[in-house]
Amino acid sequence: MVNFFGNVKKDFKSYVLITLGALLVALSIVCFFDPNNLAAGGVMGISIIINHFFPILSVGILMLVMNVVLFIIAFIVIGGNFGGKSIYSAVMLSAMTEVISRIFGKSLMITNDLMLASIFGTLLGGIGLAIVFNQNASTGGTDILAKILNKFFHLDMGKSLLAVDFIVTLGCAATFGANVGMFALLCVIMNGFVIDGFIDGMNLCKQIMVVSTKNNEISKFIMDELDRGCTLLEGKGAFSGKNTYILYTVLNRKEFIKLKNFIKSVDKRAFITVTDSHEVLGEGFKDMFEN
Repeated sequence: MVNFFGNVKKDFKSYVLITLGALLVALSIVCFFDPNNLAAGGVMGISIIINHFFPILSVGILMLVMNVVLFIIAFIVIGGNFGGKSIYSAVMLSAMTEVISRIFGKSLMITNDLMLASIFGTLLGGIGLAIVFNQNASTGGTDILAKILNKFFHLDMGKSLLAVDFIVTLGCAATFGANVGMFALLCVIMNGFVIDGFIDGMNLCKQIMVVSTKNNEISKFIMDELDRGCTLLEGKGAFSGKNTYILYTVLNRKEFIKLKNFIKSVDKRAFITVTDSHEVLGEGFKDMFEN
């Protein structure tokens, strides 16, 4: 029963974060990309191009229709490896884009400077996508097209994604001019760096090793106060020749500060090494089998 409610709470938090991520991406489209015709890859970019020729079809509706079609094709051609979170994320992104556009129209356009729109649109959208990806979901669209290219043309996923987005930016250049097309390509290039950087920041943990005469107190503090696990490794001092223990643990940044302050209070001569760990899988952290 406890596990059931724990999973419900975890899933609820995950869907809340996906909704937040989708909202940020939708705002990047409405405030920066769509008003400036920055068709920066993916279903969003294709929708902006089609909307230019058929204004009666809104970007949000076009994104929704294309994602539905692509998910159907994916289920037929690739199989049903697209989780409910990805479908939810794609639908929410399309719906939010449509609703915000309907309510506010072009009034949310923040700038008509292509450089500023490219930078801030990519930052806002990249952070939103990073939040979605960090919940093991995607917004559909480009991912599905890339998987289809991967299946039939044996291109790896990275090259497939780049190929799809590059074709879309070529369409942007042909529709809106080379100047806008180059800025759209710049958005595609920057987007990967923003997503990777933000995901690394969200998942950053501290890998800590401690050599101390107070290992019992320190390990008890880690287990009882921080509710984390730790491991004692046998070691031997090269200078003293004495047997000792090295305490090893992984904590988030807030927990590490608490541990550091505790160690200061019990053993000022303790030796501590700290390294950044960008991904931690296992009990107490991200489930390696989560899908």
